[in-house]
Amino acid sequence: MVLKTFGWSFAITALGLAFAAWQWGWEAFGVVLILSILEISLSFDNAVVNAGILKKMNAFWQKIFLTIGILIAVFGMRLVFPVAIVAISAKVGPIEAIELALDQPEQYEALVTDAHPAIAAFGGMFLLMIFLDFIFEEREHKWLAWLERPLAKLGKVDMLSVCIALIALLVSAMTFAVHAHTSTGAQDKSATVLLAGVAGLITYLIVGGLSSYFEDKLEEEEEREHEEEEKAKAAGKPVSAVGLAGKAAFFLFLYLEVLDASFSFDGVIGAFAITNHIFWMALGLGIGAMYVRSLTVYLVRQGTLDDYVYLEHGAHYAIGALAVILLVTIQHEISEIITGLIGVVLIAASFWSSVRRNKRLEPEGSTVDA
Repeated sequence: MVLKTFGWSFAITALGLAFAAWQWGWEAFGVVLILSILEISLSFDNAVVNAGILKKMNAFWQKIFLTIGILIAVFGMRLVFPVAIVAISAKVGPIEAIELALDQPEQYEALVTDAHPAIAAFGGMFLLMIFLDFIFEEREHKWLAWLERPLAKLGKVDMLSVCIALIALLVSAMTFAVHAHTSTGAQDKSATVLLAGVAGLITYLIVGGLSSYFEDKLEEEEEREHEEEEKAKAAGKPVSAVGLAGKAAFFLFLYLEVLDASFSFDGVIGAFAITNHIFWMALGLGIGAMYVRSLTVYLVRQGTLDDYVYLEHGAHYAIGALAVILLVTIQHEISEIITGLIGVVLIAASFWSSVRRNKRLEPEGSTVDA
């Protein structure tokens, strides 16, 4: 099972590292390996959340996620995205941006860093909305019940998550503006931060809204299929689970890609702390993205989220922490080590809580909320 799921990731790793060593030497080999580990550690929570969405899809769309989706993730976010933000910031064409990355890596890094406030605002708002919508929803299982019960009650207030997200964006932009006015040589990009943050919010609402709309449209069909499954069971015929397909699955796929893009912001920006070489960066982060995809599928096929009910909670708390970190990094620099460790610690804690819950319920043979 492990080899079948991670086989392509292992193969791409071997080929990628071998190519780096052959083309650029052992220094490139080491840098690509470090970047791969960085991407995996920063994106583990991404895999857990992806798994919660991917399990709703049928086998066809899961394959699309692993094929077309990985092309978007690797080439779109890990190669095209850094070039695109430099091209927009420097007001040059994409070819000139690539030449800039190869011939003047220091200037290329400076341009990406200059674009960071807008990137952080967009990604931070998108991820913050994911966290808020999760924490304000009533759920059967509660990990931190003392916190989640009152928040679920507050979630009955319409548009509360949007209001809180906009308040967080306003605070971030105003703080950034004050800092720019009081610091010598600092540029006031508060308007850019606001626009980027609103764009992130709108993107979440459109993609998430369309996905929910088509899910609701298919409810009657799913109920009909469920009735047919029950009849098949009663007749002793084999029954196979059918995931979402058609427009609903398409918008869930689109949602997954935007989600992956938001998660990858910290990895792309953090990679500049290790290297300025655009192709080393794309290769290392691309290898890491392959493992995130494989891990997502592994979690779905093993039913890990069903067995360890608090894992999804831990991942969403990690999303909330990453959203806050992105908004903070609009003005202040935070180490990628801290970013990665927070996600790992939260998910590890939720996994351990799930294990303890399962052990506690073993003698009873039933499921009870902690």
